[in-house]
Parts: sequence; C-alpha cells; structure tokens
Amino acid sequence: MVSEPTVAEATDRIYASLQADNADIDLHIATLKAALMRAGLKEAVFDPTRLVQNNRSGRKLMQAYFRQRGVTVKFSA
Repeated sequence: MVSEPTVAEATDRIYASLQADNADIDLHIATLKAALMRAGLKEAVFDPTRLVQNNRSGRKLMQAYFRQRGVTVKFSA
C-alpha cells in the first residue's frame, strides 16, 4: 500500500519542481492541497530562501498561482 505524502513531503516536491523550471507544478500543488486537507491545515508555509525567485514579485506571483489552484501560501520569516 502506498502512503499519501505528508505536507512536508509535498512541499519538498514543490521546491524541487520550482528548481526544475516548474516541472509538473500543477500535479504537486494538487498533492499539497490534498495533504493540507488530510492534516486539517488551511495554508502552506514556504521558506523564501529556497525559492528560485526570492523577491517580492516572485513571492506574489507564487501566491497568486497557488491561490488559483485552491492553496493559500504564506512565507516563513
């Protein structure tokens, strides 16, 4: 039996996808959304230092893209 990925695993896959020029990003967002629902969480928290575009416009673009797919994104301090 294959276990469902945790929020941390789904988040790591998104970091890897962002590093790989957004390869399969929509699939990873859907996986993250499902993991958040299973964990009872409302939002995903990302470390801005691990992002490819770690500037304000890059973070805002990421938040908007994920919001369109039903995931609220916050960034750790």
